[in-house]
Amino acid sequence: MSAFRDNPARSRYELDAPEGVTFADYREVGAARVLTHVESPEEARGKGYAAALMAGIVADARANGHKLRAACPYAVAYFKRHPEEVAGIEV
Repeated sequence: MSAFRDNPARSRYELDAPEGVTFADYREVGAARVLTHVESPEEARGKGYAAALMAGIVADARANGHKLRAACPYAVAYFKRHPEEVAGIEV
């Protein structure tokens, strides 16, 4: 269905889907990855790709010891809606 990856050359996480790439831009600030923008192609909106991308980001942060910060309204809302997912990592 979709493939998740960190694309450090573009400073973003990406999730491939048939409708296009959903992505989250980030920048490194100290020891944290600050999520600055999350976007899905218009035809992919409402299909859960952004939430799947965020779940992949959290899993990647947990596996690689990254701290996350949310500067994008979508990322802020996701962290608030899913406190159980971010438990155990610094957000």
